[in-house]
Amino acid sequence: MSSRLARPRAALFVVLTLLLAALSVPSFGARSASAASCNTGTNLALNKPASSSSIEGAGTPASAAVDGNLGTRWSSQFSDPQWLQVDLGSTQSICEVVLNWETASGKAYQIQTSNDGSTWTSIYSTTSGPGGNETLNVSGSGRYIRMYGTARNTGYGYSLWEFSVYGGSGGGTPPPPTGGSLGSNVIVFSPSMTQSSIQSTLNSISNQQVPSEFGTGRYELLFEPGTYGSAASPLIFTVGFYEAVAGLGRNPGDVVINGTVDSYNQCSGSTCNATTNFWRSLTNLTVNVMGMSGCQNGDDFWAVSQAAPMRRVHINGNVSLMDYCVGGPGYASGGFIADSQFTGGTVTNGSQQQYITRNSALDGWSNGVWNQVFCGDPGAPAQSFASNSGLSGGPAPYTTLGTCPVTREAPYLYQDSGGNYNVFVPSLATNSNGPSWTGGQTPGTSLSLNTFFVVQPSATVAQINAALNAGDNLLFTPGVYNIPSTITVTHPDTQIVGLGFATLVPSSGNTALSVADVSGVQVSGLIFDAGGTTSPSLLQVGTAGSATRHNSDPVALDDVFFRVGGATAGSVTTPLVDNSNDSLLDDVWIWRADHGAGAGTWSGDQSPTGLVVNGNNVTAYGLAVEHFQQNEVDWNGQSGKVIFFQNENPYEVPSQAAWMSSASQKGYPALYIPNSVSSFQGYGLGSYSYFNQGVDIHNAMAFQVPQTSGVQLHDLLTVFLNGSGGIDSVVNGTGKAVSSAFGGPSDVVTYP
Repeated sequence: MSSRLARPRAALFVVLTLLLAALSVPSFGARSASAASCNTGTNLALNKPASSSSIEGAGTPASAAVDGNLGTRWSSQFSDPQWLQVDLGSTQSICEVVLNWETASGKAYQIQTSNDGSTWTSIYSTTSGPGGNETLNVSGSGRYIRMYGTARNTGYGYSLWEFSVYGGSGGGTPPPPTGGSLGSNVIVFSPSMTQSSIQSTLNSISNQQVPSEFGTGRYELLFEPGTYGSAASPLIFTVGFYEAVAGLGRNPGDVVINGTVDSYNQCSGSTCNATTNFWRSLTNLTVNVMGMSGCQNGDDFWAVSQAAPMRRVHINGNVSLMDYCVGGPGYASGGFIADSQFTGGTVTNGSQQQYITRNSALDGWSNGVWNQVFCGDPGAPAQSFASNSGLSGGPAPYTTLGTCPVTREAPYLYQDSGGNYNVFVPSLATNSNGPSWTGGQTPGTSLSLNTFFVVQPSATVAQINAALNAGDNLLFTPGVYNIPSTITVTHPDTQIVGLGFATLVPSSGNTALSVADVSGVQVSGLIFDAGGTTSPSLLQVGTAGSATRHNSDPVALDDVFFRVGGATAGSVTTPLVDNSNDSLLDDVWIWRADHGAGAGTWSGDQSPTGLVVNGNNVTAYGLAVEHFQQNEVDWNGQSGKVIFFQNENPYEVPSQAAWMSSASQKGYPALYIPNSVSSFQGYGLGSYSYFNQGVDIHNAMAFQVPQTSGVQLHDLLTVFLNGSGGIDSVVNGTGKAVSSAFGGPSDVVTYP
C-alpha cells in the first residue's frame, strides 16, 4: 500500500437550503412516553446482602458499605481488580449510584449490573474517578449491582464508606417514543421527482463531501423503489466521505439507476490515488452502467479503500475498482464487496492492492496485486497464491474459498408495499456460496421501524439506555454523537443500526457501547472515535471468560469502523474487545490515524492494541487493523477464523528501543496468537511497513503464532512500502525479509 497523504480540509459548502427542504424526510408513528423521574428517596442497597472480592480485615466487611453508617467502611486488598457486590433482592431499574469514598478511592472502575450474579453488564465506566463523594447518573437494571475496580488512586485498596443505589419501580429515565423523523440529513429520492432536482441535490452533497475527509457532515441518501435515469438522460453522481447510498426496495432490483455511481481518485499536488477514499457505501440497488464518455466511458468507478463497502448491489456492466482517468492509474487498497452480483462486464481490479469479495457472483475479474481474497463467489478466479505471487512472472495472488463458513448479512432499511419503513434482518447462513437474494427473497425477519428508537444527536445516553431497557432497537440518524457514559445493550437480538456513518465519541473516558453476553445482537453502520480522555475500549462485546455459546444466533458487527485520531485527537487502550463466543466480524477497520488530528507523532493518539478477541469460534471477514503501538491484534480465543486481514505497522516509531516486544524481539506482530491457543485458521493475510522517521526500525515478524498443527495460516505476505528498516520475517522467522533491498511481496503459502 502506498503511503497515505493527508489532504488539506476544504471549506465546506453551505449545505443545501430550499432544495433539501423540498425533499421528503420520513417520519413514523411513535410510542408515547410517560413522565418519570429518578427516585432518590430510597436507597435500594441499604442493608441488603453484600459481598466482595476480598477484605482487608474483619473490621471492614462488605456489609459496612450498605449499613447507612458513615463511620464504618468496606475496604479491599491492595491489588487489582477488586469488587463490591450487592444483592438488591429482585430486578430493579437503576438511575443513580452514589459512591462515598474514603481516601483510598477508585481511579478506574465500572458500575455493573447482573440478573444472575455471574453475567455482568457495564452501565458506567471511568478511568479518571476523582474520589470523594461521586454521584453517578446511570441507566440500567438488574438484581445485582457491583463496583468493579481496575485501578486505584492510592497504593492502598478500594475503600467505601457507603455504596448507595437509587431507582426502583417507575424510577429512572422513561423510554422515549419509538419511530419519528429520520432528520434532515436523510435524503429520500422518489421516481416522481424531476431528474434535474435529484441530480442537483446529489451534486451539491457530493461537492461538499468529496473533500471533507474529517468533516462532520453525514448523509444517508435513499432511493425509493423505481427507476432513475435513462439511456437518453443517465443519472451520474459521485459519492464522497460519509455518504451512504442505498435503495429502499426489498431486493436490489427494486431500485434501478441507469447511469453510474462513482468514487474517484483524490489528488494532492501531482499525486492522485484512492488510498484515503474511506467512509462511504453503496447498498441494495441495481446500476445499469451507461452514460459516461471519454476515458470514463463504459465503467462504473468504485475506487475506494477501507470502510467503503459495496453490499447487496447488482451492477450490469463494467466496474473498475481503481481510477485510471483522474491523474492516471492511482493506488487503492482494502476494499470490501459482499452479497452482490456483477453481470455483463468485468470487474477490473487494476491497482487495487488488496481486496475481499464475499458471497458475490462474478462475470469476470481482471487481476490481482498483493492479496485478493474470494469467499463463496461463483465465477471467482481459481486459487493461485504461490511463493512468487505479486512478483514479475508470478501467478496472481488469489486466495479462493468455495464457501464461507458462517455469515449473517447486514440489516438494511426498506419500504414495504404500503410505503411503510422496516429494517430487514437477514438470517444466519452456513457454508454459503453466492448472493442471498438471487434465488428468491433473502431469508430473515422484518422489523417495523416502530420497534426502533430513532436516535438524534440531541438524545441523551439516559434516553438511549431507557429505550434499550424497554427492549427497543436503535437507529442512529446521521450525525456525530457525544457519549459521556456507556450505552448498554442487555436484550438478545437487539439491532443497533447506523445511518450515514453515524459517529459515536466517548467524552468521559468511558466505553461508548457495551453489549452483554447475549445472543443475536447486530451492530452495523457506525464509526467509533476515541475521545480526548483515554477509554478502556470503544466497543466491548460479551463477558470475558464466558463459556456461553451463541452459535445458532451469534453477535455480528457489520461495517463497523474505529478511529484513534484523524477526525479528533484521542486515546483508547483497545478500541474493540470481543469476548462473545461465535461472534462475526464482517468488514471491520480499526485505525490509529496516520494523518489528521493527533497523528504523526509517537506520543499522539495513544493506543497499544487495536483488537482483542477473547471469544471462541469467532469468524472475521475483511478485517483491517493498522498503526497500533504494540501487538495490533491479540487473538486469544480458540477455533477462530480470519478470512482476509490487512495491516500496516505504525509509521512514526521514533527508535528501535521504543518498539520492542521483548528484550530480544524487535517490534510487535500485527497478529499475535498466544501459545494457549491450539486451533485457528487464517486466509489471505498481509502486513506492510513504512517507517517514516528516517531511523532503521525493524519488525522481527509480522505474524507470531503457536507452532502447532491446529494453528494454520494460508497465503500470507509482507511488503516494504517505503521509508527505512523493514519486516525481517513473515511468520515466526519464516519468510524472506522485506526492506529497501527487496520490497516484496514476501509470500508464504502455508504455515506451518
